[in-house]
Amino acid sequence: MERFSVETRRRTELVDITAQVERAVRASGVKDGVAHVFALHTTAGITINENADPTVVQDVLAALERAVPQEAHYRHGEGNSPAHVKSSLMGCSQTVPVEGGRLVLGTWQAIYFCEFDGPRTRTVAVQVSGTP
Repeated sequence: MERFSVETRRRTELVDITAQVERAVRASGVKDGVAHVFALHTTAGITINENADPTVVQDVLAALERAVPQEAHYRHGEGNSPAHVKSSLMGCSQTVPVEGGRLVLGTWQAIYFCEFDGPRTRTVAVQVSGTP
């Protein structure tokens, strides 16, 4: 299993981690299989979405903010309840096929780390399974 850090700069943001996941796949030596990408946090997530137009990422974050506003009545006392809810909605992992030693992603797809309680230094784990 490979692990890498993600430095976030804002309270909420999506960080493209595709290149780091690709490096983990190459380092694994797996040619055909799957890469499981996992965020080791309860206030963050992993998603796959478009990487060509940055307004898509902005729209995703705006929609999540409308659905789970920062300023609402939450019982959890640390002030990061919206981050926990957003993490649950997005999910903490994604599984991506690997073929020929490369991630199988669509033309416009990228893997994103979803920060909902930043800025922070976060950890992502990548487990690659398959045949060499």
